[in-house]
Amino acid sequence: MTQAMISSHQFTRLFHPNHLHAPKTVSSQDADKIRAWQSSATPLYLEIGAGKGRHAMLFASNHPDKQLIAVERTSEKFTAFDKLSLSSSLDNLINIHADAIAFSVHFIQPGSLDGVFILYPNPEPHNKNQRWLNMPFFEFLLSRMKAGATITLASNISDYIDEAVELLDAVWQLPYVKQTIDKSSARTHFEIKYLARDELCQEIIITKPNGYITRFDDVPAVSL
Repeated sequence: MTQAMISSHQFTRLFHPNHLHAPKTVSSQDADKIRAWQSSATPLYLEIGAGKGRHAMLFASNHPDKQLIAVERTSEKFTAFDKLSLSSSLDNLINIHADAIAFSVHFIQPGSLDGVFILYPNPEPHNKNQRWLNMPFFEFLLSRMKAGATITLASNISDYIDEAVELLDAVWQLPYVKQTIDKSSARTHFEIKYLARDELCQEIIITKPNGYITRFDDVPAVSL
């Protein structure tokens, strides 16, 4: 951990987790399961913006030795995801209808995640401050991750990826790998559509290094 990395956080807008209310859509049964998962040795992953659940279902099915919490805010997409998940009965998947930021504040403990997926997020063309790496919440999200954990950020918008890379270098000072997504990939409905159009889809695999410090490392989940 370098002094420059600490200073970069000081110039980042501070996230205020205490201002967010707990999502009312998280059942007590799911909360108990989430608590148990974070106390276990099984690798735990979070998907932000799970959409209709294609990636979540594929990941949980292909990785029975891992657990995934998939969060989707939009009612229409979550309803489709929920129907799909009910028909599969995957014990290593929890799908949550909630805002991912409020959910993370209330239900994800520091240093508990082995990985995060943010696949084809809204590029927010009219408000770049709402892009994930531009948001103060990103620092909080990093605090929820273990050392060595990764964030997979995918987009078909080149400017979005380029800006994320600039922020990783200048602000967050995190190691990453930027790569083109193979045309045979089919993780999400958006990915299938974009690749069928022959659009360039890219992803950044961001790693949280050992010793990386945030201002939220000692802030526990509010509702657990």
